[in-house]
Amino acid sequence: MDAGQDRAGDPAEIVDAVFAISCRSLPVDHAYALFRAIEAALPWFGEEPAAGLHTIHGAETGAGWTRPEGPEARIELSRRAKLALRLPRHRLEAAALGLLGRTLDVAGSALAVERLALRPLSRITTLFSRSVTLAEADDEPAFLEAAAAELGALGIRPERMVCGRATLLATPEHVHRTRSLMVAGLAPEQSLRLQVSGLGPGRTLGCGLFIPHKDIADLRSRTD
Repeated sequence: MDAGQDRAGDPAEIVDAVFAISCRSLPVDHAYALFRAIEAALPWFGEEPAAGLHTIHGAETGAGWTRPEGPEARIELSRRAKLALRLPRHRLEAAALGLLGRTLDVAGSALAVERLALRPLSRITTLFSRSVTLAEADDEPAFLEAAAAELGALGIRPERMVCGRATLLATPEHVHRTRSLMVAGLAPEQSLRLQVSGLGPGRTLGCGLFIPHKDIADLRSRTD
């Protein structure tokens, strides 16, 4: 996993490249396999400091996406599922050329990459990350304390933070523990800064990437 690279930059130069895909299902823990498939198509991806990979999730149930349980668990994907990469604008053309029309092998599942749309970063002041990896992930209070310290070092001080239960992310070298994290009450410029910089290591494995979170009324059910 990449660790602690400086990702400060102009928020206007960072966007999410959102690809329509065709894929029946993926393993729940598909982050490493998807990263390797992307890297095979885009050899520069793992070395680009500003790059990040949003893992793919199934249809929402109830208040939010429900993660299936078990080592062999898979998620069924609808036609609305998307592959999204967080990229600097100067990488967009190369990403489109490398991915559009290509079928990726993700842990034995065929994932066809189709249309591309761009999604700019948001000024929404409540953000959510499905996976943040910090050394303190085993203990919720320690995790929140460590997250607050890292956010403070970025000059970001949310009014409220909520984390979810620990989940596992496996690579050949290590099994990482991660937690989801919501941060609320940011100033707009802090929101943009956090989306650009991320939190903790592992951007290209889907960790530490924040997306807008519009409804905080059901945060606990979304993050558990």
